[in-house]
Amino acid sequence: MSMRQIERQFTRIGARANVHPPIVRRWGTALREKVSIDIGNDAEGEFFDISIQPPQLAETQVIDVQPSMRHLLLMSRQDDGKHKFLCGHHERHWFVAAVPERAAVSSVKTAFDALKPVAVRALENRLGVKPRKRNRRRNEAFIRQGEWFFVPVENPALVDERLVLRNEPIARGGGKPHVCEEVVRQGGQLVYISNQHPNGLTEGQRMRLISRKPELRHLHWVAQRRNPSVFVRGRVRHPDHKTIILNGWHQVLMNTENESIAMRHVAFID
Repeated sequence: MSMRQIERQFTRIGARANVHPPIVRRWGTALREKVSIDIGNDAEGEFFDISIQPPQLAETQVIDVQPSMRHLLLMSRQDDGKHKFLCGHHERHWFVAAVPERAAVSSVKTAFDALKPVAVRALENRLGVKPRKRNRRRNEAFIRQGEWFFVPVENPALVDERLVLRNEPIARGGGKPHVCEEVVRQGGQLVYISNQHPNGLTEGQRMRLISRKPELRHLHWVAQRRNPSVFVRGRVRHPDHKTIILNGWHQVLMNTENESIAMRHVAFID
C-alpha cells in the first residue's frame, strides 16, 4: 500500500493518519524500527502518527476495516513474521494495540479475541456469552477498562480483606495508572527489590549475593510480591476512561499485548 492508501483506510473509521518515512534526527539517525506507531496530537486533535521505512511500504497493509466499530487491523510483514496492530477508538481516545503473533488473526474481531487473556475467553465459553456481546466493554464474564479485564470472583472468601489497600494504582509499564478504590494483592513469589536490583531477587538469590558481596547487605531492600493475584472492588478511575464501579471483588487480568513481539513498534502507551 502507498502512504496515501493507508491514510484513506484510517479515514474510513473517522480517524486521521499521518504516514511518513522515519524522521532523521539532528545527529543523523532515525528510528531503527521499520514501522513505528504513535498517537499524535495537534490543533485538530488526535491522529495516528505512523512512521514506515520506504522499503517496508509494500509489506504494510490494512487487512480489515470496521467503520461502525471505528476499528481497523494493520499488518506489517517483516523478517521475523507478520506483525498486526489493532487501531481504533475507545471511550474518549484513539489507541493502538499490538496483537500477539501466536494468534491466527485476520480481522478486527479475531484481534479482539487474541487480546483477551486465556482465562477470560474460557469463562466466556463456559458462561455461553453470545458472540455479539464478546467485544463489548462489559458482558457476563468481565468488565474492561483499557487494557485491564475485571473478572467477578466466584468465591469472595478467597480474598483476604486484611490486605486491603485503598485508592491504590495499578499500571502497566510507564502508562497512566488506573486508581482503584480497594485493592488486595496476595500470593505470588516473595522477592526483594533494591535500586541495583529493580526486578527483584528471591531470598535465596539475595543471600547468595550478600555472601559474595557483604557490603550489599546495607542496601535498602524492600520486600514485594512478584506476579501476585490482584483483586479490586469499588470505583476504578482513569483520566482516559469512564469510571467503572465493581460491586464485589473482581480479579484483575491484563490483556495479552505484552506477549507480542510487535509491541516494540508501538510508541503510545495508555
